[in-house]
Amino acid sequence: MKTVKIKKGWPFKKIAGKPSLRVESRPAKKHVAFLPDKLPFVKPRLLVAKGDKVKIGSVLFEDKKNTDFKFLSPGSGEIADITYGPRRVIEEIIIALDADESAESFKTYTASDIEKLDRNTAISEMMAGGMWSFVRQLPFRAIAEPDSKPNAIWVTMGSADPFQPSPGLYLKDQTGFFEFGIHVLRRLADTVNICWYEDRSAKNDSPAKADQTIAHQMATHRIRGKYPASDAGVVLFHTKKSAEENRDWYLDGQDVVLIGKFFKNGIFPIDRIVAFSDGSPENSCHIKTRTGIRLNDLAAHEIGISNPRWVVGGVFCGYTGSGKGFLGQHETSVMIIEESEESEFFGFARPGFKKLSNSRTVASAMLPGPLSIDADMHGEERPCVNCGYCANICPVDIMPQYTYKSIFADEVEEALGHGLLDCVECGLCSFVCPSKIELTDTLVEAKHLYLKELNQVA
Repeated sequence: MKTVKIKKGWPFKKIAGKPSLRVESRPAKKHVAFLPDKLPFVKPRLLVAKGDKVKIGSVLFEDKKNTDFKFLSPGSGEIADITYGPRRVIEEIIIALDADESAESFKTYTASDIEKLDRNTAISEMMAGGMWSFVRQLPFRAIAEPDSKPNAIWVTMGSADPFQPSPGLYLKDQTGFFEFGIHVLRRLADTVNICWYEDRSAKNDSPAKADQTIAHQMATHRIRGKYPASDAGVVLFHTKKSAEENRDWYLDGQDVVLIGKFFKNGIFPIDRIVAFSDGSPENSCHIKTRTGIRLNDLAAHEIGISNPRWVVGGVFCGYTGSGKGFLGQHETSVMIIEESEESEFFGFARPGFKKLSNSRTVASAMLPGPLSIDADMHGEERPCVNCGYCANICPVDIMPQYTYKSIFADEVEEALGHGLLDCVECGLCSFVCPSKIELTDTLVEAKHLYLKELNQVA
């Protein structure tokens, strides 16, 4: 096993409210939904209408650019509503659940069947069964191009972000499905790398030690370091030996379990382990639930925050949701934080003992204890002062401040030279910026525009 140590990053131990290893089951009450607008680079073509009946695994829509990409229903019942956003972007396909849900059936496979499975058939089965969207491709983090063959597939197990699910919990009694999923992935690429993030500060008190040990023994890479050390893009950046590896594929360990279930059971899997935190020790835990659940059903208790902001997908790289919203297909983290509506009186003159910051000019930087996080910017946007904070913390050694300026000067080649495509979209540069510049958003948007130009040329 190779050990990869990432030196740069940020320690998440400074944020209070880490979910406990307690697991609670919370089912959906009346509705679930699929969120097409959370799938980057996908242009949906609806194959259902309001009032249609669907089963778990029924096709809801396909990608206009590649009609082989199918996206399936996370619930059985009636299409209750299809909501649209600006420019007619499909935001939600909402399903009112039946009392007794039924599911579509797909072909089942044994271990010997998988060994005989050719690559094209495996890909076709995954696309028809809605599983292909779990396999994503660097550097743009889009759904993997099935016509290409990667140098390697990277499977990430565990996260440097403690607000993501613990692998010991989603592997509990699921190791067989995980191994089955790995066998399927080995039909897609010659090399499958399993990256185990080693949290050396955490106690080994997982309730699924046996399952975790089996998966750990399968690992090819041991990852150490601060957030976002466990990200596939970060590991690839520090291990790659050629430019051909830049377009490798990756997916999360929990998604490998789902792929194993799909091929072994022949049913579209909808179960999820979600890390949930609202800052309180009694409510912050892991939740056994399903894809597409309404977030209020996920919380299942009165929110003790007067003005809450729902952050879905990760505190630095997620998006703002709401209690009436739903859990996206790829999301496994939900966090509720305070959103302040008032400016702090003389905030600039206070030492900041309770302010979460990476700057040594704030007193909390010298304190060891964790602090609560909020959605306040604690300042306003100003011009870049070339402080270098973003470059000092960037885990892939790019120069975000110069990349940012190159983008605004429309110097695409210069931005690429500074490492635009190496950006792992972790959000740290925006977090540490004293000028409150949304560096991450700018870099991500530039990457998306560059991919669009490449596709137009092709």
